[in-house]
Amino acid sequence: MTALAGPPPARWIVGVGEGRERDWRAAGAAAVRALRDASAAALGNGHGATDPAPRVAVLRPDRPADAPDTAADWAALALGVVLGSHRFAVRFEARPALRVHLHVPAEHRDAVDRAVELAAATARARDLADTPSGTKSPDWFATTATDLVADADGLGVTVRDEAWLAEQGFGGVLAVGGGSSRPPRFLELTWSPPDAAGEHVVLVGKGITFDTGGISIKPNAGMADMRTDCSGGAAVVGALRALARLRVPVRVTGLVPLAENHVSGSAYRPGDVVRHRGGTTTEVTNTDAEGRMVLADAIAYALDELAPDVVVDVATLTGAMKVALGVRTGGVFASSPALRTALVEAGAATGEAWWPMPLSAHHDADVDSTIADVRQAPGGPGGIAAALFLRRFTAGRPWIHLDIAGPARCDGPHEEVAKGATGFATRTLVEFCASRG
Repeated sequence: MTALAGPPPARWIVGVGEGRERDWRAAGAAAVRALRDASAAALGNGHGATDPAPRVAVLRPDRPADAPDTAADWAALALGVVLGSHRFAVRFEARPALRVHLHVPAEHRDAVDRAVELAAATARARDLADTPSGTKSPDWFATTATDLVADADGLGVTVRDEAWLAEQGFGGVLAVGGGSSRPPRFLELTWSPPDAAGEHVVLVGKGITFDTGGISIKPNAGMADMRTDCSGGAAVVGALRALARLRVPVRVTGLVPLAENHVSGSAYRPGDVVRHRGGTTTEVTNTDAEGRMVLADAIAYALDELAPDVVVDVATLTGAMKVALGVRTGGVFASSPALRTALVEAGAATGEAWWPMPLSAHHDADVDSTIADVRQAPGGPGGIAAALFLRRFTAGRPWIHLDIAGPARCDGPHEEVAKGATGFATRTLVEFCASRG
């Protein structure tokens, strides 16, 4: 460890382990959490102390003095500070704010500014997903998302209601939302900069504002977490805001089908046959497999109306993926190895881990139905079956499916990840879109 000449320059010292980017993110988050939770006396703000605002010294014991820190190090530190300070809560009294000043070398400021935008996008996705569902109806989500992106110049927002959904044949969204007194919505965000180059990317995010499971009702244990079943849609909203604020020169459209999967006399049933946008029919076998129903409509709409070069859908889709990959890694299915690799690399560049999953050909026939075009929830491997179902709506076009059922929620903070909704996939989507220019 490098010795310090003279007295320490700060009260707080935070180590960064091996000095990888993930270590810098973790160090920033750990520092700001410690400062946030410390007493006034510990911060030097009590007992008549006249010290300035608390500072954090970050040491790099694994690097010599002649090997300066990089822009990537500073960006990771800034991202960790912002996300480590983020906390969603609904309280009678707000907790005191903590102001953090990060003194950044001039040559690294652009990288840090970009990292702060990515962190802000992740935080907004967390807030949308974590809002209690008593407040968060489909209409509330659409209205709040519109407000959250209002500071992104050039980003277009359109919200469609249940009448439009019926006219346009969104049978999956209407079926899933039919059991709730709060009708579904369809949110479309458009980023089309004048200097757009490369591909048109369409992002589709699952927006189930609460999921009881419907007639195939979930057990009570864990149902409260279903307020975060809109995490995919929240990630799409956060990503579109960041793309616009960063002026990324790629055309991107975000689609979020919004519905509440509830139990009532008007809820859809196992055994129903639903007709989706574009005409494909689905035999319903489990009303708790509702995410793929709304995504299918949105993917079909994207292909009919938007002429995308690639479609990426993101959803808290299957418990099977959580069992397979745990709670820190998302599953990625793709129509080509090149797309799969591009997505995994985008995640690695932003600190989000993805694992390639197979679209197993020998399970494809399981999606066939005897009374409809496709069967919604066949047996077999749940995550793979869901992906194969969605592939039936892609018309063979370039497509990526992201299952974030595990990492979208967190029971305890780690590194820069907060307890509750995590905003996972938001930064990956931004990086992936930026790479398509």
